[in-house]
Amino acid sequence: MTAPTLESLTHQLLDAAKKAGAEAADAMAVDGTALSIDVRKGKLEQAERSEGVEIGLRVLIGKRQAVVSASDLSARTIADMAERAVAMAREAPEDATLGLADPTELARGWDLAALELCDVSPEPDPAALEADARRAEAAAQSVAGVTQIDSASASYSRRSVHLAATNGFSGGYARSSRAISAVAISGTGLGMERDWAAESRTFQADLPDADVIGRLAGERAVARHGARKPKTGAYPVIYDERVASGLVGHVLAAINGSAIVRGASWLRDALGEEILPRGLSIVEDPSRPRISASRPFDGEGLAPQRRAIVEDGVLTGWTLDLGTARKLGLASTGSAVRGPGSSPAPGVSNIALTQGERPREALIAEMGTGLLVTSLIGASINPTTGDYSRGASGFWIEGGQIAYPVNECTLAGNLRDMMRRITPANDARAHLSYVVPSLLVEGLMLAGE
Repeated sequence: MTAPTLESLTHQLLDAAKKAGAEAADAMAVDGTALSIDVRKGKLEQAERSEGVEIGLRVLIGKRQAVVSASDLSARTIADMAERAVAMAREAPEDATLGLADPTELARGWDLAALELCDVSPEPDPAALEADARRAEAAAQSVAGVTQIDSASASYSRRSVHLAATNGFSGGYARSSRAISAVAISGTGLGMERDWAAESRTFQADLPDADVIGRLAGERAVARHGARKPKTGAYPVIYDERVASGLVGHVLAAINGSAIVRGASWLRDALGEEILPRGLSIVEDPSRPRISASRPFDGEGLAPQRRAIVEDGVLTGWTLDLGTARKLGLASTGSAVRGPGSSPAPGVSNIALTQGERPREALIAEMGTGLLVTSLIGASINPTTGDYSRGASGFWIEGGQIAYPVNECTLAGNLRDMMRRITPANDARAHLSYVVPSLLVEGLMLAGE
């Protein structure tokens, strides 16, 4: 017997929902396969494979809704899901902003081939993944000063999704990922320091060599050997490209429609105001080819939009799905994200911050004395006020040059002030979903020794 397609499963769910009494509904079916290999000390430590299909149904009755999901694809389960969802929706609280998209708003005629979301190459053999992990581990271990390898891994995943709704929308796509990572340790006992390197690509042919990834992890760990606490005071700080996207992430969280509706955002009153230095923009582009977060439509069937969230330093708008847009009297930005067991919520995809003209090394030379942050731990961030405090490690800068590695320090400031004082380098990596370069931030408080 032929297994049902994801498309047919979503339409079975919609039919069952209407039969059970739903006034409107949307359904999602997801088929995922993941394979990962871990090695340790030259031997296979763990091999893991997971695969399965999950289905989800959202039903609406008036201004009430309910969401249910399951991994059993039988006709009986689908009927039970629909009946249970309808019963739950009848008891749910009313929300005047609930509702599917108007058919005129739906995405149409997307070009999956242009997005290049899924590698057509065959799934890699487990032996090939193990070989990559072994090579990454061996390369990291070969770096002088590395005392042990914490982990070395290689993985592959493929995920297909189909979304359909009673407003006439029906569409699906698949995406793939291939990754290699390594974590190396230098020193011994209380003097141990660790660092990592990892790369992930949509297409296997684009993935860097495992030797390069492993060697970089080893070199980073050795560079951190002998770390100590830095000085306490107010200093300029450079967020390395590896962690700089976190700063932009705080901005994106603050302009998310859910936060704006709740009033729990440090940018809630900043629409139309300058929140970054002039000349800098944050652009979302969900249609970049071969990028992991690209998508032909959002979680409500709307076409994603390329938009400048911040343009020339000025905040231009919020990130909205249909529900938050209706609450604010605005239009959706095509930004709904969801899973089979959840209702839509706003979320961004591919983000790029304007790059600067100079390399990170030039910013280091310019800062004189300060901190280069390569790792962040913990977080105490007030989403309403923007007060910021995070543990950090990296390298102390003296005379515009790296002097020694540092750890066990805390950075503190206010995000509204910090973002207005950023200076970007030109080292962002174009293959990432968040293309954000290293960022120099003036005048942060640093608590060390």
